[in-house]
Amino acid sequence: MNIETTKSNARLIEVFSAIQGEGLNVGTRQIFIRFAFCDLRCHYCDSAHTWNAPNTCRIEKAPGSREFEIHPNPVSLPTLIEWVKRQNIHRLHDSISLTGGEPLLHSNFLIDFLPKVRSVTSLPIYLETGGHRPEQLTKILPYLDSVGMDLKLPSTSGESHWQAHKQFLKICNRAQLEVFVKIVISQQTSWSDLEQAALLIKDINPKILVFLQPVTPLEPDKVFADEKVFAPFPEQVLNWQASLKLFLDRVRVVPQTHKFMDQL
Repeated sequence: MNIETTKSNARLIEVFSAIQGEGLNVGTRQIFIRFAFCDLRCHYCDSAHTWNAPNTCRIEKAPGSREFEIHPNPVSLPTLIEWVKRQNIHRLHDSISLTGGEPLLHSNFLIDFLPKVRSVTSLPIYLETGGHRPEQLTKILPYLDSVGMDLKLPSTSGESHWQAHKQFLKICNRAQLEVFVKIVISQQTSWSDLEQAALLIKDINPKILVFLQPVTPLEPDKVFADEKVFAPFPEQVLNWQASLKLFLDRVRVVPQTHKFMDQL
């Protein structure tokens, strides 16, 4: 997918305040900037509405209110700065989450946006990404504080990006950026994929924190793939974690906790 982005505006889905439900920052309060467009089609995706850009986006009226204003797309850089400032109540948020979709498809915009939003909020910047666009990562690397990288297992996601994942993780590790790897697992997950992922991470740095995330089954009206994806059995999760720990120092199992808390 070749999506033209500019430095002056971005196509968004929404801006809101919520509790992070995945990975290293689980339980923290974040300002979420959800970007439109994704070039992946993971079987378990629960954000298929982000694959393309709608004509409008929404901005939460007050942090955590779940009441939204509707605005046209694309959104200018100064406008987005003002929206983030509106969300940024003193001492409420721990960081800003760049999510999607795939935020790195907007790297041209982020080059200018990130230093500005950091200067007006003083909040750390956290990137949630598919981890398959290393060239775009290098453009915005100086403005990031942490990265949550999804490593896509072919048997679980239907996507295969081993070389891109390896290059992406190497860049994060060399920059001594706080990075963790999230691996979604399901009943369909193959051990050979998990072993390949473990060897990839070990080769770069066995101390990188890895989260195994049991898939959350989708509502029937949100399923787009022909293949149904089911949550893994408990014994699968326990065995996979034990096996991965033979290669890696830190392997945690954390589901999508925001689904339990009814967060967006």
